[in-house]
Amino acid sequence: MKDIIESGKTALGIEFGSTKIKAVLIDENNNLIATSGHKWENKYENGVWTYSLDDIWSGLQDCYSKLAATVKEKYDAEITKIGAMGFSAMMHGYMAFDKDDTLLVPFRTWRNTITSEASDKLTEVFDFNIPQRWSIAHLYQAVLNKEAHVKDVNFFTTLAGYIHWQLTGKKVLGVGDASGMFPIDSTTGDYDEKMLGQFDELVAPEGFAWKIKDILPGVLSAGEDAGVLTEEGAKKLDVSGKLQAGTRVCPPEGDAGTGMVATNSIEVRTGNVSAGTSVFAMIVLENRLKKAYRQIDMVTTPVGDAVAMVHCNNCTSEINAWVDLFSEYSKLMGIEVAPEEIFDKLFKQALLAEKDGGGIVAYNYFSGEHVTGFEEGRPLLVRETNAKFNLPNLMRVQLYTALGALKTGLDILFKEEKVEVDSIFGHGGYFTIKGVGQKILAGAINTPVSVMETAGEGGAWGIAILASYMVNKKDGQSLQDYLSNEVFANQHGEVVEPDPEDVKGFDEFIEKYTKCLAIERAAVENLENTR
Repeated sequence: MKDIIESGKTALGIEFGSTKIKAVLIDENNNLIATSGHKWENKYENGVWTYSLDDIWSGLQDCYSKLAATVKEKYDAEITKIGAMGFSAMMHGYMAFDKDDTLLVPFRTWRNTITSEASDKLTEVFDFNIPQRWSIAHLYQAVLNKEAHVKDVNFFTTLAGYIHWQLTGKKVLGVGDASGMFPIDSTTGDYDEKMLGQFDELVAPEGFAWKIKDILPGVLSAGEDAGVLTEEGAKKLDVSGKLQAGTRVCPPEGDAGTGMVATNSIEVRTGNVSAGTSVFAMIVLENRLKKAYRQIDMVTTPVGDAVAMVHCNNCTSEINAWVDLFSEYSKLMGIEVAPEEIFDKLFKQALLAEKDGGGIVAYNYFSGEHVTGFEEGRPLLVRETNAKFNLPNLMRVQLYTALGALKTGLDILFKEEKVEVDSIFGHGGYFTIKGVGQKILAGAINTPVSVMETAGEGGAWGIAILASYMVNKKDGQSLQDYLSNEVFANQHGEVVEPDPEDVKGFDEFIEKYTKCLAIERAAVENLENTR
């Protein structure tokens, strides 16, 4: 392994998640060499969820330096060159720069629900659902708000696109990430020309010097060359100065695309659910949907195929809050328990609960949830007076509510559009405790759910695979063939079939969940965020 590392027969993937930046280093056969991570948190400043540029770079550098240290410790090897690399991040959001490459306003992340006027207008004009978190919605909302910076926009991109640009000098995006900035035409693999024209016409009265296509990143498909790590980029990534420039870099992708790759679900009639701080389901479509739905986003795979996406802002944050509470209680009682053990025991308690949650209803809304019509959220727990309020029921309901908004959106696809899927793959922190989140999800969507052994590596592994594909694919080899034959040939995910009792129990819970949205609405209206 030392020879492989030092000769640069490796691929590096780094993904910026909501609460963690993660790095994964693999060999030329896509086997895991080492991982590392850096915890970070978004900040709510002046009405906007954001991460500072300082936090972005210090987090990236810390994550990489930890990876290099791990490699040195495990293999007595120094990383001086890498065969290929790629960067991924949370999709959507808004990072706008002027002609001098200066950030014009603080990074507005996907988590913001402040673009409803723009979202509604663009959806009407395009006849295509434009969610609030999409980059084009943020830009148009800034236009509607008469924000002074808009006239000076020379380039805008996503977080992954920004990192890639800074390290390679290339203003490009993978098609999957680009599809969360502006609608993609899957027949051309590029931005929809008609909609580009419609947008320019819409903002023409403002007299901006720019046209929309001129300030968007270029679009690339998986496997295409997206530049090389520059001398300046190598110094930005590795502050020790040991990493050499020249590494080939694959198109930057969003976390949705890397999730599809990490679960081998880019083929039609497959899908995946990525469940961490946020949760989203991606279903690769055989046919176009009959109409546009505000709850369903249309994006693409990393090779440009149409995907129906249900994206929800909130998933595991409330579960994490309860784990922290129990950890605090343990310390109070003089018992030191590792957080991983608390997670393990609490998740497994959920399997002992009543199937409908025993009369408890909860909402994990740290922020707004467009699928159920909320621009703001308040975490909430409510129960019937005769509810069986015990630990198993509490934990089952927390796992249920983490999927509540997702279930609401997926029911449109499965029940109204009659979309069929052969397999659903789960990945992300929700599935870390073996068999628990997987069983809950299978019951929620009444579909078999597989979790790969690599599920815990998630999107960072997915972007490392995309980097590896770029340099190691055979002539003409498609991404699907590469995944099936070179990556997943010997990996067999454990499949959990839906338990009819779980299906019935989740349906009973979701009925209460839907009825009690009025309580959540009252909480938002009467309990202000003052801290």
